[in-house]
Amino acid sequence: MPAELTDFYSPRRIAHPAKAQFVFATGIECSTPMIDTPDGPLRRDQMEECGHYTHWREDFELTRAVGATHLRYGPPYYRMHLGPGQYDWSFTDEVLPVLRDMGIIAIIDLCHFGVPDWIGNFQNGDWPALFGEYARAFAARYPWIRLYTPVNEMYITAEFSGYFGWWNERMTSHQGFVGALKNVTLACQIAMEAILEVQPRAIFIHAESSEHTHANAPDLTAEAEMFNERRFLSLDLICGERISAGMYAYLRDNGMSGEEYARLRSVDFTEHMIVGHDYYVTNEQLLVAPGVRRGAGEVFGYGTVCRSYHERYRLPIMHTETNLHQGANGNEAANWLWKTWANIQQLRHDGIPICGMTWYSLTDQIDWDTALREKNDRANPLGLYDLDRNIRPVGEAFRRLVTQWQSTPVLPYGPVDIAGGLRD
Repeated sequence: MPAELTDFYSPRRIAHPAKAQFVFATGIECSTPMIDTPDGPLRRDQMEECGHYTHWREDFELTRAVGATHLRYGPPYYRMHLGPGQYDWSFTDEVLPVLRDMGIIAIIDLCHFGVPDWIGNFQNGDWPALFGEYARAFAARYPWIRLYTPVNEMYITAEFSGYFGWWNERMTSHQGFVGALKNVTLACQIAMEAILEVQPRAIFIHAESSEHTHANAPDLTAEAEMFNERRFLSLDLICGERISAGMYAYLRDNGMSGEEYARLRSVDFTEHMIVGHDYYVTNEQLLVAPGVRRGAGEVFGYGTVCRSYHERYRLPIMHTETNLHQGANGNEAANWLWKTWANIQQLRHDGIPICGMTWYSLTDQIDWDTALREKNDRANPLGLYDLDRNIRPVGEAFRRLVTQWQSTPVLPYGPVDIAGGLRD
């Protein structure tokens, strides 16, 4: 077991809450899905659309200015993986050493909702092995990086691409969902294996949407329960969790072979894992008719949803995404930040090993009000800073929260030491 994980798994660590250190993080929005437009397929690139390629040095400075020590960062995979064994490192060779020298710890997203054009989409069964080669090459080139999210939000990637028909392959079926899911989870597993070959102290923070579906009527209860089982599939498959007979039948009926399922259960990397929770006000859904879900708002809240995931996996947790529209009053996002923080404090005091909190993203985003499906070039006021790099009220609140709490040893049960000592 890696030395930095030993303390977490030792009962003595749990007995000394004053030694805990908590991570406050933000991220650069880096989604790159393909969508349909009236003029044909279009690659969305949020780093381009939000100005990061032009302002990356300033964005790193702004990260430090709000007190974040960790930055979720997704280099443009679709630009970098040019073909089998062919890579363009020019962007990362320039920016990643600067990020390191500024003392900001990167959590690298290797794939964030899109693949290179030559791969096609997430239905391509050749992609997992090719992605593993890319992950190994990346880790070997940047040996100081130890924190990775191999495939961001595997469940959402599969659902939006294969089930909702919004991105990439734009399929609308259970077969499309399972086809994407088996490839993204296998790609994640192969990438972890490849990274550990060259960076044996790597830690994988699996950022995943944390969800719950509520039934609007008694006759919808069974379908709601199906969605509430299905939400766990991506993490079940990479964590080795034994799934229910119903979910196994669902996978087999919709295209996953017994050999593919067995391959996913053939290795165990959980000692290197942190389960990431992305929780937004839209993550709880109301099932209003067969197959029809609408945003339910905050019904249970993050604390309850978090507990359902922790009871299942019993692994360290990091809160890896949230945001909220600034709103008409200007304080809605800041209020959501404090509500999220209150949930996290209670979780930690109840003994849930949650090691960090993330406001995502550093700057405002473009067109996420339509989940990137429409090219409207509309700025969404969701960031700590606007797109002119002026701080928003939530940015001020985040900086104040970090200042008040970062060095206060009152937060028990700090798990894996991802707060420091990650650069040799």
